[in-house]
Amino acid sequence: MPSATLRRPAPPAEGRGTLAPRRRTPVLALSEARWAGTALALFLIALPLQLGGAPVWLWGPLYAVVYVTGGWEPAWAGLTALREKTLDVDLLMVVAAIGAASIGQVMDGALLIVIFATSGALEALATARTQDAVRGLLDLAPATANRVADDGSEETVATGELVVGDTILVRPGERVGADGRVLEGTSEIDQATITGEPLPVVKETGDEVFAGTLNGTGALRVKVERDAADSVIARIVAMVEEASATKAPTQLFIEKVEQRYSIGMVIATLAVFLVPLALGGELTDSLLRAMTFMIVASPCAVVLATMPPLLSAIANAGRHGVLVKSAVVMERLGQVDAVALDKTGTLTEGTPRVTDVRPLTGSGLDENTLLTLAAGAEHPSEHPLARAVVDAARTRGLGIPETRDFTSAPGVGVTATVDGSAVSVGAPARLLTGGDDTPAAAVRELEAGGRTAVLVLRDGAPVGVLGIADRLRPGALATIAALTTLTGATPTLLTGDNPRAAAHLAGEVGITDVRAGLLPQDKVAAVRDWEAAGRKVLVVGDGVNDAPALAAAHTGIAMGRAGSDLALETADAVVVRDELATIPTVLNLSRAARRLVTQNLVIAGVFITGLTIWDLAGHLPLPLGVLGHEGSTILVALNGLRLLHDTTWTRAGTTTPAPPETVAPDPGGE
Repeated sequence: MPSATLRRPAPPAEGRGTLAPRRRTPVLALSEARWAGTALALFLIALPLQLGGAPVWLWGPLYAVVYVTGGWEPAWAGLTALREKTLDVDLLMVVAAIGAASIGQVMDGALLIVIFATSGALEALATARTQDAVRGLLDLAPATANRVADDGSEETVATGELVVGDTILVRPGERVGADGRVLEGTSEIDQATITGEPLPVVKETGDEVFAGTLNGTGALRVKVERDAADSVIARIVAMVEEASATKAPTQLFIEKVEQRYSIGMVIATLAVFLVPLALGGELTDSLLRAMTFMIVASPCAVVLATMPPLLSAIANAGRHGVLVKSAVVMERLGQVDAVALDKTGTLTEGTPRVTDVRPLTGSGLDENTLLTLAAGAEHPSEHPLARAVVDAARTRGLGIPETRDFTSAPGVGVTATVDGSAVSVGAPARLLTGGDDTPAAAVRELEAGGRTAVLVLRDGAPVGVLGIADRLRPGALATIAALTTLTGATPTLLTGDNPRAAAHLAGEVGITDVRAGLLPQDKVAAVRDWEAAGRKVLVVGDGVNDAPALAAAHTGIAMGRAGSDLALETADAVVVRDELATIPTVLNLSRAARRLVTQNLVIAGVFITGLTIWDLAGHLPLPLGVLGHEGSTILVALNGLRLLHDTTWTRAGTTTPAPPETVAPDPGGE
C-alpha cells in the first residue's frame, strides 16, 4: 500500500508540553499525610482552647488524640527497629514528646508530634514524587495499538499483547505503541518526552521510533522490535527503580555511624538530665532541657542528606536516556578523572558507509555506473561491507541490476555476472595482480585517509575503487572536548582496529593517545595500569570485547542501542539511545549531586551543632528546638529533590565545571 494512502486528517493536535500529564501522587493518598493532617487539625483546635482558658477536660483529650494520630506510626517503626536491636530516631522523638508531657509540657510535646509527623509526611511525599517522575514515563505509552494483520485488516489490541515482528499502524496525532522501525510512511515524531529533543524528528522507512512518542501529520506502519517489557520506557523505569533500592557508600557510612551516634546521644541525654539533678537542679528544668537536647541532637537531617540528591539524579538521568544502575554508580561517576573509549560502535555508529566512489581513468564509467555494478554483485551478500555498497546505491536512487552466478570467497570478495559482465568486488590485496599502478595508488590514498578500500573489476580489469568507512556519531567532537575539560586529560582511544584507521578517527575528534590492535585482555591491562596509578577510569564501550574492560574500570558505560547483552549487563550505566553527549552531562549531574550531599551535610551539621550549644549553654525553648530540628530535616530533603527538575539536566549539559584540583598524570603517559 503506498504511503500516501496512509495519510488521514489529523485529529486536534496536542500541544507541546501537554504530551503526557505528569503523574502526581495525591497528598492524601499517603497514610503519613492523612495522620499528620489529622494531628495538625486537632492541635489547631486544642491550642486556642488552652490559650483561651478553657477547662482541661475540653482541650486535654484533643492533645491526647494528637499524640496518638501523629505518633503511632513513628512509634511503631521505632519499636520494630528496636526488636531488631536498632535504635531508630523516630522512637527517640516519640519518647521526647512523652517526656515533655510527663512534666506538664503537654502543648510542647504535642507540637513536637505535629511537626515530626508533618516532616515525615513531607519526606514521604518527596519520595513519592521522585517515584512519580520515573513511573510517569509509563503514562506516555498508549494502552492500545492498531495491529495490522497479513491480509491488511486491523484490530485494536493492548500494547502489552504486541510481540516482536508485529506490524502496527500509527495514525496522525496518535502515540507510537511500541519500540520499532518504520516499514512504510513518512511523518514527524515528537520525541521530546523521551529524548528531550526540542523539535519533532522526521521519520522515514528504516528509522527507529520509540513507544510513547507522538506522531505528527503522517501515518506510519511500524514493525515492532521490542516487547513492551523491553521498551526504552520500561527499561528506564525498571533500572531506575532497581537503582533506587541501592545505597551509596556515603549513605552506608552515615547509617553505620548513625547507630553509634544515637546510642551516644541517649547516654548524653541521660547525662544532661542527671548531672544538673545531682548538682541540685530542679527536676522539671532538667528533664525539659534533656528532652530538648534529645530532639535537637538527633541525626535526622544527616540521615536524609545523601539519598535524595542521588536518587533524584538517577531519576533525572533515566528520563533522559541514561540508565544508572545504582546510587553507588551515581556517586562514583562524579569521581571520574580519566576516560577511555572504544572506537567502533562507541565513537562511531558501527555501520560502514560508502564515502568515496572513484572510477579509474580509462574505465569509461561514471560514479553511478560503477556503484551500480558493485551493488549488483554485492546484493546477494550478507557481509557488512556489501550492505554498505547496496545501501549507497539505493540512497542515490540507483536500480540494483539482476545478478547471476554469484560466488563468495571469504577474505577475498564476491564475483557475479551483472549485465552480461563478470564483476568482482573485494580486497585489493587479493584482486590486484600487479602491472597497473593506477588502482594501487587510489587504494593507498583511501587507506591513508582511514578508509577501507574495495576494488571493483569488470571482466578481470580494474574499473574503480570504493572507499568505505564508519561514521562518527553526532556530537563526538564536542563530547571529547567536554570530557577533556571535565577530567583535565584527553580521553584515550582503546580499539582492536588497525592503527592507521584508529589514528585517523582519533585525529578527527582531538584524541592524542591511541592504542590500537588491542585484544580484550590488552584493554583490561591498560585500565588496571591507570587504576594502579590512582586514576578513576571511566570506560565507554559497546561490544563483547569491551565487557572485561567495563568490569575492570572504576565505572563502565555501555552504548545501549547496539550494545551486546554482555556489555549491557557488565556496565554500570547504559546510554539507551547512544547519544554521546549524555556522557559528560551525566558526569556533571553526578558532580552536582555530590555537591548537594556536601551542602546537606553542612546544613545538618550547622543546625545540630548550633541548637545543641544553645540548649546546653543557655535556654532553648522546646518549641523552637523542635522547629529548628524538623526544619533542617525538611530543608535537606527538599534541597536534594532540586535535581529532579529537567532544567538541572539542561544546565549539566551546557556547563562544564573545572576539572578536579588534583589531576594525576595523563593516562597515556608512561
